Amino acid sequence: MLLHDALKEIKENTLQVHLNGLLQTNDRIALKEITRQLQLENVVGDRVFGSFAENLAFLLEALKTGDRASSCPVIFLLDEFDLFAHHKNQTLLYNLFDVAQSAQAPVAVIGLTCRLDIMELLEKRVKSRFSHRQIHLLNAFSFSDYQDVCKDLLSLAPGFPDAQFSEEWNSNLQHLALCRVNVSHPHLNAADFVEASRLRSLDSKANILHGLSVLEMCLVIAMKHLQDVYSGEPFNFQMVHNEFQKFVQRKAHSVYNFEKPVILKAFEHLQQMELIRPMEGLSVRTQKEYRLMKLLLDNSQISEALQKYPNCPTDVRQWANYALT
Repeated sequence: MLLHDALKEIKENTLQVHLNGLLQTNDRIALKEITRQLQLENVVGDRVFGSFAENLAFLLEALKTGDRASSCPVIFLLDEFDLFAHHKNQTLLYNLFDVAQSAQAPVAVIGLTCRLDIMELLEKRVKSRFSHRQIHLLNAFSFSDYQDVCKDLLSLAPGFPDAQFSEEWNSNLQHLALCRVNVSHPHLNAADFVEASRLRSLDSKANILHGLSVLEMCLVIAMKHLQDVYSGEPFNFQMVHNEFQKFVQRKAHSVYNFEKPVILKAFEHLQQMELIRPMEGLSVRTQKEYRLMKLLLDNSQISEALQKYPNCPTDVRQWANYALT
């Protein structure tokens, strides 16, 4: 709301480009959306569907044309900014920040995210071109304001069919404002607050990890180890398989001695759950064992999942601690 009000005041004198990490899932899609919003389709012509490098070069050339005195300012607003950090090599972020940092054109980039650790997701070359200006926005509601909002949202309307239940329900809301109610538990208590707070703070991907098999969890640990060793470079199934086999050989446990097709099936299941994804621009003819992948989890998510993983084997936990340090 604050940003919306601020942009309305300068709307007539600027060009605004709105991108969302949930919609523009890779740099190619984002580049086409930028071209569309800046109304450069007629200029680009057929090259809109050319290579990513050509389109990016054209866009950068267009942005750098002119000077700060005569050019119309361009503001890029990147909602769900943390998702753009997962794009290959962070090429789009790097070039937008580079143009914004240069004195050639009046360009500003504003990122919106709920993640406080966003700086840890940026590559060094991207971080070096970032102004490091961060604004943390927190609600200014008092505790009584929160109570009023919750009561208003949770209260039953006067026309509710069961008047007695409605009266009891609304009466309980005078003391408690969060709800876990069913037929066998019609009233709220303090434990409901604790559970509701826990559920709200859950990491969705870390929660998915709790349901993985031991084999799948081992593959995730192997992937993270590979990314740490090779400084975030992509990996393929064969590399993960080799890393997993090293762990099996060290422990000499027959319980982890899975056949390769079984391990491949577990690897593909991780891709289906979107915990890993293939790198952009790769040929579909590449054998699936050698198709390059990227892990969409960070150390904190894996560590949290392992702490809560039911009956996690001790040697797997020790291997994970070694791989995550």
